[in-house]
Parts: sequence; C-alpha cells; structure tokens
Amino acid sequence: MQQPIISSSKILRMALPSPLRRLFDYLAPDDWPIEHLKPGVRISVPFGSRTLIGILIDTPEHSDLPTHQLKPALQLLDKTPLLTPSIVNLCLWCADYYHHSLGDTFSIALPALLRRGHDGRLAEPHWCVSVTLDDDLRKQLKRAPKQLAAFETLSQHPKGISRPLLASLNINSAALKALHEKQLVSYEMLEPHKKLPETLLHEAPLPLNPDQKLAVDEISSNLHHFKCYLLQGITGSGKTEVYLHCIEQVLKQGKQALVLVPEIGLTPQTLQRFRQRFNVPVAAMHSGLNDRERMEAWLHVRNNQAGILVGTRSSLFTPLFKPGIIIIDEEHDSSYKQQDSLRYNARDLAIYRAKLENIPIILGSATPSFESLHNAQQQRYQRLLLPNRAAASIPRHELIDLRNQSLTAGMSPQLLQEVHQHLNNGNQVLLFLNRRGYAPTLLCHQCGWVADCNLCDSRMTLHRSPPHLHCHHCDSQAAIPHSCPTCQSIELHPVGRGTERSEEEISELFPGTPLLRIDRDSTRRKDAMAKILKQVHQGSSCILLGTQMLAKGHHFPAVTLVAMLDIDSGLFSTDFRGLERTGQLIVQVSGRAGRAERAGVVCIQSHEPEHPALQQLIHDGYEAFANTLLNERKDLQLPPYTHLVLLRCESSTLQQGQQFLSEVRQIAEDPSNSHSISGDIRILGPIAAPMERRQGRYRNQLLLRSKSRRALHQLLNILVPAMENNPMSRKLRWSVDVDPQEMM
Repeated sequence: MQQPIISSSKILRMALPSPLRRLFDYLAPDDWPIEHLKPGVRISVPFGSRTLIGILIDTPEHSDLPTHQLKPALQLLDKTPLLTPSIVNLCLWCADYYHHSLGDTFSIALPALLRRGHDGRLAEPHWCVSVTLDDDLRKQLKRAPKQLAAFETLSQHPKGISRPLLASLNINSAALKALHEKQLVSYEMLEPHKKLPETLLHEAPLPLNPDQKLAVDEISSNLHHFKCYLLQGITGSGKTEVYLHCIEQVLKQGKQALVLVPEIGLTPQTLQRFRQRFNVPVAAMHSGLNDRERMEAWLHVRNNQAGILVGTRSSLFTPLFKPGIIIIDEEHDSSYKQQDSLRYNARDLAIYRAKLENIPIILGSATPSFESLHNAQQQRYQRLLLPNRAAASIPRHELIDLRNQSLTAGMSPQLLQEVHQHLNNGNQVLLFLNRRGYAPTLLCHQCGWVADCNLCDSRMTLHRSPPHLHCHHCDSQAAIPHSCPTCQSIELHPVGRGTERSEEEISELFPGTPLLRIDRDSTRRKDAMAKILKQVHQGSSCILLGTQMLAKGHHFPAVTLVAMLDIDSGLFSTDFRGLERTGQLIVQVSGRAGRAERAGVVCIQSHEPEHPALQQLIHDGYEAFANTLLNERKDLQLPPYTHLVLLRCESSTLQQGQQFLSEVRQIAEDPSNSHSISGDIRILGPIAAPMERRQGRYRNQLLLRSKSRRALHQLLNILVPAMENNPMSRKLRWSVDVDPQEMM
C-alpha cells in the first residue's frame, strides 16, 4: 500500500476495537477531504502489527502526544457517517455508564461485516450494453445463443437493468459474465432507492376496547417528544394491538418504529403479525441471521427502506433514518441484560436512546420488573393499565399439593385426569418444565458417584438425543460412561427429569397425541421454532412440552390447560431476585391458557403449596405480590431502592482473585478517595461467587452498594483505572457489572 502524504497536523481521535478504555490519536493524510471527517465514519489505522477499523469520534486541534509520534491513518472507508449522531452519543454514554471500552461498544453497534470493512452501501450492479448490436456482433455470438439472447434483452433497455430484474428477464448470469469478459457489456454499482408505500395498511386495525383506546390516545398525543410509558396489561389484554395502533400513527408521520423482543423465538410471531397489518417493509435482526442478512437489515433501516425494525437486544444500536417510537415488549425479561463483554441492559439503554431521539418509548409487560414498577410509582414513567383480557376470560388456577402423591411422568393423578379431559375435548395442553435435557444428573446406585463437570461446580446434565453429558454452564460435553468411574458398577441411573425424559414418558402415556417439545435443544436449527409454532396454530389437539421459551408472549388459541410440573426451586432461590422471577414466570406461563373463546385452567404442582408468596400471587394477583416484595426490598435496602455494582474476577487459583479484589477494596476504602465521593457506599467482599468454579477458573466478586448512583460512578472512575494498571490484571480476567441482574 502506498504511504499517505502527511504534511499537516489534522488529528483523528479514534475508538478502536480494543479492551483498552481510551481513545487513540492518528493523523489524516493531506488528500482526505475535511468535510468527510465527521464522527461516525470508519477509518482503518495501523495498531501495532495489525490493521484495525475504528470509528472517528473527534478531530481535535491538539493531541496529548507530539505530532511526530502519531501514525498516519490508512483508509477512509465512508464518505458520510455510518452511525447517526444519536447513536454515536448513545455509544459514548453507554461506554461511560457501564465503564467499558468505547471501541468495543462501537463494535457491538455495528454488524460484523461493517466491522470488517465491507461497503456500507446496499449497492447492486446495474448492467448496460457497451456496443451496438449489429450483424457482425450477431455472427460473433452465433455459437453462444445464451449470450446473444442476453445481449438482445439488454439492448432493449438502454438505461440498463438492475440485478433483481435479471432473473425475471431470463438473463443467464454465466452468459452475462462471458459478455463482460468480451467487453460487450459493463456494469455500474448503484444503490437502490426504495420509498415507503403510500398505503400503510394491509388489513384494517382491530377495534379497541376502552382501556386500549385510552392507552393509544395518550401515547399518540405525545409522539413529538420523549416520554416513557409503562404499558401494564394482564396476559391476553391486547398489548400488541396497542403497539400496532401507535406504530400506525408513527408511520403516518413518515417516521420509523423500533420494536425489541427478548427472545429469537418471538421474532417470527411478531414479524408475521406486523407484516399482516402493515404494507411497509418490516426488517428483522436477531442471532438466527447470517452476517449478510444482518447487515442488509441494518442498512435498510438506516436508509429508510424499512418502516419497522423488530429485533432482539443488540438491535437497539441500529440507526433509524427517522426515529418515531421505541417499544420494549416483555420489558421485565432478563434476556435484555447482556451477561458478558459489554454488560448493558437494553431496556435501560433504550430509554436513554428515546431521550436522545426525543421520541416516546413503551415498556410493555404483564409482569413489569420491580425497577419499572418503582419508577412508575415515583411518576418517572406514566403507567397505562389494561386490566381485562381483550377477547377471553381469565383462567382458573388450581394448586396441586405433591406431598405423598404418586407421580406418573412427573404428573399427579389429578393433573393426569385434567390432561386426559382437555385432550378428549379436542383442546391443546401445555406442560411447563424449566429443565432441559433428559435428567439433571447421572448417579451411581452403588457408591453414590455423581457426574460432575470437571470445569465447574455443577452437575452434568444427561441428554439422550444425541446421548451425552452436557454442562449447561460452561458448555463442556462428555460421553456417557458405561460403568461408574469410581466403583465400576453398571447401575448408573438418571436422577430427576428434564424435558427429554418427560417427552419420552408422556409419549408413552398418550401414544395417539402429537407431542411438541420446545426448548433450546429442539429449536436449535434455523426456522425450527417457526415450524413448531405453525403446527400449534393449526389448532388440532396436541401436547406442548417446554421450558420458559413457551412463556414469552406466545398466543396459543387452542391451549385450554397449562400445567407447571415443578416450580419449587424458584421459591427458594439464593438470588434476591429469585422470587420476583418465579412470580413473573408463573404469571407468564399461566397466561398461555384460555386466550380465545375457550375457558382456561392453570394447574401448579408444588411441595410447598402454602408458601405465602405463591398464595398471594395466585389469590391477590401480581400487583399485590410485587408490592409485598418491594416493601421487603426497601427494608433490606436492595434494588430498586439502592444501586449495585458487581466487580467480578476469574483466576487460575481462588487466592489470586481474592488478593486482586482485596487490593481493589483497599483503594476503595482509602480515605483520600472518599473525600471526592458524594455518597455513602457499602462494600461487601471479596467473596467467592455462588458458583465458585466455572470453565476451569475460580470466581470471586466484590459488591458495591449505595443509594447514590452518582457516588458509585465516582468510585468506579477511581477503581477501573487502578484495576487496569494493577500488574495482576494481566494474569486474570476481571469485569465491571453496573446494575447486575445475576449474582452468580
């Protein structure tokens, strides 16, 4: 590559894909137009022995380094910024709030192909003839009839033909390539221009009930400025219809909508609903797409070639050409929190983005997170209630006491009778069991050996299809032993039950009834979830068996019985959020029953049917359940009444990590630092994590707690650089988790 000419001191301040929490200065070559050097463009630069692609943040007049020490940038990849100013500002704030590398933050904001330097345009070849068709050319192409036919067709289009039209005109791509090699045709890369259609709707909106209309009217009257709404509606109350009506108003203004869903499994259902209603292109972004598909969806939305974007967590960073509204469906879901690398919460970050864009945001849920409920009670959010089901009655709940019961396939006699009755009536039954695999572990009946994971403090889960042992924490796998490794006994027995084992046993109980298992194993293949849901929506009698993937917003009109086979583990979680999540899960799973004209029944099996939280949830509802737990949180000074930061450390020995975090604690407790911090902070630890060993490394953590969010960030501004500069940091892994959702 030819070296750029540098005679001026035009400084480029860059964010590079590096874990280092700092920016890097380079020099711009003289021939780079200054009007192209705007925040958000991609530039390739030398970085040690590598070439990296970074994002331009600023063009300051001065650098902390002498000009002669700055390296010249290599290539300007964009003439206009790929990232809008609001997305640049969102990334700046995100990196600052979560104390993460800005370069890594921008990497998450860009699709993989754009991070690697691919063209940031959706340009396609536009083919034209280069010469006139005459008798001599016909003779030249006489022995290549396909080439001649292609040339004749192209000749009839003097303005050229774009790639999508080639197939419809039966122009063979091989013939076109041969004509190009003979210099008889040429092409130009042009970006297609698509306008959103004038007719917005495919089908008429459904009529709204009074509660829905009140919500739609309130949101529609505030589309021109930022406002955060908590749309709290019981399952089946028609929250999606409220979303659709609000999006229609946004589209009428020529603006776009961003809709986040927690799981990839919900994306096909949501996409289908939106595409049935709207005549505008609806883009999708989720982990099930390949790199090319993700980039095209990202660019379509950025270029205003799609009116609606439906996606999972990382879709939040997609720039909208004309943002109009953000919707977070199932806002309580823990999937919105990233658990590695940049540990951001997409729900919280979406609220900040809506504020930057000056547009409304809707947080929708039947079981709002306690943080959102607290914010609504403090009038930071406006709460809109949908207390009634849109077209069905609320299901009846039954608590089944498992004590002294003889279970068949994990079901009590009472539940078995209910299942038979609902299937005989031609209805569908949903059985919920939140454990994948065949059995939670494998046990030797002779000596008590248990199949433990060699890398984690956890048990290996037994799977039967295909047969293997699998750790669901570190993903390590092993063959199933033929005999006990300790005593050589062949009496190895599966202990407990997962969805695979339940599927096997329930299939034997109901041999003539289709059984559809839905968990991460059965839906791993592309479109597998969509195929299963299509079969369910046909309405014929069947049994649905699955994990919490079944609980998230699915609409199953023919399901009249929902049964939770075992919910006891959630009632006694070591995590202070355990009961909150168990309550949300019970309500969400229950909401799949009786969503059409048929009445629904919910059966909950438990060895602790008198548990006060469970009793309150069933008899008084989620609101009362949540308020009781919120009062407990207030007494114990736990979120949302205080704020947490979790400093995690993974090391080859337990003592190494404890020493590292002990030194961090000493810095935090240094009296010279406390003078600059405006608030009391309580420090707990360092202690071993609840799962002390994972992926072969020992895990320690240090918990910071304060009523003042500002005080925590002031302390982190001191601690994070100290952790980076600590010599031990090169020998271990450490991370900062602001507002942690998992204490594991």
